[in-house]
Amino acid sequence: MLFLLNLSLFLLHEMDAIRHSEWRLFIVLKDMEDSKAYKVFTFIHLPLYTIILSLLFSQYQTIIFWFLDLFLFIHAILHLFFEKHPRNGFKNTFSRSIIYPMGILAVIHLLLLFIR
Repeated sequence: MLFLLNLSLFLLHEMDAIRHSEWRLFIVLKDMEDSKAYKVFTFIHLPLYTIILSLLFSQYQTIIFWFLDLFLFIHAILHLFFEKHPRNGFKNTFSRSIIYPMGILAVIHLLLLFIR
């Protein structure tokens, strides 16, 4: 249940990322025209979500737990490092209330996996 809550926060963050044009923070996409970068950024999520969901309901479930928990923890740290970036649109309470709990919940879930 904890993992599903965190996965839901991740999906919510990705919705917020589109609103805040997060592609402007990525080396490959930042110089693209916004309308094209938006499409690339959005489309990349289709295979990403498909892989995550298919592995979540497979024999590799534990692997995807570990992988995503580590990713979400690192992701939260990266957002912290990019806090002062001029193109960072996540400098608001709503966005932060999604991003940083993901990192915290990921660590808690990792600890629970480790002690299990």
